[in-house]
Amino acid sequence: MKRYIIIALVLVALVGGVIGWQRYRAFRDRQALLEGLQTEKVEQGTLVATIGATGRVRSNQRALLAWKTSGTVEQVNVEVGDEVVLGAELASLSQTSLPQSVILAQADLVSAQQALDDLLESDLQRAQAKQAVEDAQNALDDLLNSDLQRTQAQKAVAEAELAVEQAERYLNNVTSVADQAAIDEAEAQVVLLADELAQAQENFEPYEDKPEDNLQRARLKSVLASVQQRYDNAVRYLNALKDVGDENEIAEAEANLAVAQANLAEAKREYERVKDGPTEADIELLEAQLEDAQREWERVKDGVPQEDIEAAQARVAAAQATLDQAQISAPFAGVVTLVENKPGDKIDPGTLAFRIDDLSRLLVDLEVSEVDVNRIDVGQDVTMTFDAVLAKEYHGEVIEVDLVGTEVQGVVNFTVTIELNDPDSDIRPGMTSAVNIIIEQLDEALLIPNRAVRVVDEERVVFVLQPDNSIEKVAVTLGASSDQYSEVVGGELDRGDEIIINPPPEITDQGAFSGPPGGPPGP
Repeated sequence: MKRYIIIALVLVALVGGVIGWQRYRAFRDRQALLEGLQTEKVEQGTLVATIGATGRVRSNQRALLAWKTSGTVEQVNVEVGDEVVLGAELASLSQTSLPQSVILAQADLVSAQQALDDLLESDLQRAQAKQAVEDAQNALDDLLNSDLQRTQAQKAVAEAELAVEQAERYLNNVTSVADQAAIDEAEAQVVLLADELAQAQENFEPYEDKPEDNLQRARLKSVLASVQQRYDNAVRYLNALKDVGDENEIAEAEANLAVAQANLAEAKREYERVKDGPTEADIELLEAQLEDAQREWERVKDGVPQEDIEAAQARVAAAQATLDQAQISAPFAGVVTLVENKPGDKIDPGTLAFRIDDLSRLLVDLEVSEVDVNRIDVGQDVTMTFDAVLAKEYHGEVIEVDLVGTEVQGVVNFTVTIELNDPDSDIRPGMTSAVNIIIEQLDEALLIPNRAVRVVDEERVVFVLQPDNSIEKVAVTLGASSDQYSEVVGGELDRGDEIIINPPPEITDQGAFSGPPGGPPGP
């Protein structure tokens, strides 16, 4: 009996020892698991969502320039790195080495230009002939209007008499001091004539560029000259009133009086001529001038057909284009990035000569998948890094997104073009760039690291380490994401929760587990 009791006690001790060892090993394993976990607290911060791709730098504009004819290079005017302006001559061929067609183009250009000039001259003749008809008709109309002529002649006599009177007063006053009343009257006269002179100038301006033989222009010019003379006389008269003149001023006053008297005599003769109306000879003369002008108009009124002018212009352009084959010019302003020729080189049509790049703007082209392209818009900010430039970040902006994709081996990509905003001498066309397009930026977002997110039973979850070392599985709904973090828009997470990064299979497989009891089991 005693033997069975001893055996039972031994068996109980063995079973207790095994159970205790298992509990101790489980405690040790869980303790080791907890000690090896990486955790991070849930925080609020700024999330920058980006789309990454690789692109290649290119210049804003580039051109490969080749020769269009054969010959021998005579001059090369640029070197690699030279900046050139639009139209700058880069190189030229020896005239003696050019094909006959290019050499003869010079003569063709001269004759074609002369023919074009002749055609264009006929248009000018047409305009002048039309104006001559109008001027002759106006002159004849004015002549036939005898009342107007008489009025104008009477006005000219009155103006000439006034000019004589002013000249006499001026002469009188340069030899003696006038009283204040006379000075005031002279000043008023100067003001009135200044207004009249301004009006005469305004009337003459529309006819100033007309031909010299334009009768209306001649009449208005005569009126302007007459008013100018009266104004000058009035100013001199006023100056004379204010002071006694010297010998030169007196001599000038006497000469002005003589001129004014001569003008008065001429005005009176003209009035006598027109007071009874125009003479038959005057009318016949103007009618003859009108007929001549009308005949000239009939001769040139149809002008040159526009198609003839266009054909002549095309001939000039063709001759010039042939001549231009003897040289290469810059098609736009830029930097010479390739020079293939030297003086003395023999070239043929199609021989590469230069490459020019417009480096005023540097662009980066990258391919974006159809999955991401709808999240990219013109104007979005971009950050870039280059393998060739260490420890430096550049910035840019999306300026173009292709509307049509390109399929390569079953994958559809769209080209997105970026402009660098802060390029420097380290960046060159052809370099490869790692590009991140900033598609969204969120402030004060609840953020979790992407490495903490797992998919369990078709839902996204994270595992939260509780204060008692237990682990709880929490389902989350995510919003925008970046390379490292995602925005939490739904779920039972709070700021400060400690989530497990890269949770091991022991946790993800069982979903969660309770922490170990207060300490390891006893023996």
